[in-house]
Amino acid sequence: MLRKFYKMQGIGNDYIYFDCMREPLRNPEELAVRLSDRHFGIGGDGVILLCPSDAADCRMRMFNLDGSEGRMCGNGIRCVGKLAHDLGYVKGNTVRIETLSGIKTLQLNKGADGKVVSAKVDMGAPVLEGGKIPSTFAGDKVVGAPLAVEGRQFAVTLVSMGNPHCVVFEDPDRVGLEHYGPLFERHPAFPERVNTEFVRVIDEYRLKMRVWERGSGETLACGTGACASAVAAVLNGFCKKNTEISVYLLGGELRITYTDQTVFMEGAATLVYTGEVEI
Repeated sequence: MLRKFYKMQGIGNDYIYFDCMREPLRNPEELAVRLSDRHFGIGGDGVILLCPSDAADCRMRMFNLDGSEGRMCGNGIRCVGKLAHDLGYVKGNTVRIETLSGIKTLQLNKGADGKVVSAKVDMGAPVLEGGKIPSTFAGDKVVGAPLAVEGRQFAVTLVSMGNPHCVVFEDPDRVGLEHYGPLFERHPAFPERVNTEFVRVIDEYRLKMRVWERGSGETLACGTGACASAVAAVLNGFCKKNTEISVYLLGGELRITYTDQTVFMEGAATLVYTGEVEI
């Protein structure tokens, strides 16, 4: 059976999207593995489904390269907002999307043709308590805590933005991300694995970040990782609350604001192409 798909990207974080509002999709875990392959499939960082919801305008399900289901995807949710609007499921400039990490509200920005070009997402308050990341660290906050990885000591700050993040303030281009990324991901300190961000502070308004995502490896961008990095920068005294922080990733820029109540993330949402695939 042929099924229409939408290839979309948010600053290089590309996924294969399926409209499941009226017709469900069976076995998305297997499809994520098969279709995400960049040589034998469509190519992408995973598969995302636009589904109906009883609690919000729509529901998002996200599957990584390895078929595991993710609880949240910051770049993906902006594209889900665009898809829901541009396909006519949502009217106006606001959309509420249900995720495994709760309901998120998006403010949509439109181009001259009336289609969505970017979105600002209320990502909710970060979780900082060590046990709730989850991790083996105790305490209300884990900021600059020592972690031994293959005999090397790192200072880590832990933040959950719906999925777990471990932020390390070391030059991302020199730390050896390809080597240490998998070791962080499966470190015994993180029972559900972890996403790891290596971050360089440019100044109090700008950060440079590379990310190793659990289940996907290094990606061009990670929205929740950019949020976690900005939160960690504030907690470590590098940046300030209630100030827009530009986070530069391999795929482009995200703008993050950490307030006393929530974290806002703003960035592009782009349709690359549509097609049909045999499933």
